Amino acid sequence: MKEHKGFTSMFQKRKLTLGLNIPIEAHGKEVPILDRQVERAQLAEEAGFSCLWFQDVVLEDPTFEDPATGQIFDSLIYLTYLGAHTKSINLGTAAVVTPLRHPLRLAKEAASIERLFPERLILGISSGDRRKDFEGLNVPIMERGRLFRESFDFFKRAISEEYPALESPMGKLDKSNLVPKPSSPIPLLMTGYCQQTFDWIAENGDGWMFYPQAPEKQKEMVASYREKAAEFHGDEFHPFIMPLPVQLEENEDAPLSKIPAGYRGGRKAIVDILKEYREIGVNHIMFNLAKSERPVEEVIHEFKEYIIPAIEEENFS
Repeated sequence: MKEHKGFTSMFQKRKLTLGLNIPIEAHGKEVPILDRQVERAQLAEEAGFSCLWFQDVVLEDPTFEDPATGQIFDSLIYLTYLGAHTKSINLGTAAVVTPLRHPLRLAKEAASIERLFPERLILGISSGDRRKDFEGLNVPIMERGRLFRESFDFFKRAISEEYPALESPMGKLDKSNLVPKPSSPIPLLMTGYCQQTFDWIAENGDGWMFYPQAPEKQKEMVASYREKAAEFHGDEFHPFIMPLPVQLEENEDAPLSKIPAGYRGGRKAIVDILKEYREIGVNHIMFNLAKSERPVEEVIHEFKEYIIPAIEEENFS
């Protein structure tokens, strides 16, 4: 991935970059209304966020702990739409549920997006955990680990090889070829364990997205991943990425406090906790503003004016 412009601008050793989850909206646990998303995506790009992140959710499930159904629209379709209304910000999936998408179709879609928006697509993939989506598509959720591996292998060969002789439970390619091929290899980030072993994750991913934890716990995960990735890839850099819900308070001196899976506090406290994550080796944090108590435009502006410059200064200190 050394030659991939989006990957190298976003992921570097001992540096931290920031992204925003779509929708950029304070919707809490309610279904988002997707108000002014193009405008807010453009504000995020102008502010210096490095990536917009899209969720892959099919059905509304009131019994699930996060019933908000992602960003309502299909992740790859909406990613393409917002990509066409922005200029350079990376477009990430967090994450495509590969057992629920045929790998040949996914390869076609991903290669097309890469051609339309060269070196901006960051493809996070997962095995999925929303039972209602699996039931709706008649895919056995207890087999998602096997399906993930089979889909991954088919996808990798179809998208990268010319006229592969490929036959698997996912399908057959015989004297046929996927077009277009991507203009550049697409970074593949594993999300969690994907129902696989830690060795498999470290060997096959270009980076690892793991769930939010306090810095002292996340430090152990970062160190373990780097050590395991080095066993397979030597000195090749593999980034560590995590989501983080935040509630940025208006009082810049408000102390840091915990919220579910994240933090609330004034900008000084938020900068301090981000510096902690940077110090332990986290390379990118994606923010979820769903529970923001302030207008998201105000939050983006404060990130632009204070938080992003403070992290950039720390990156180059």
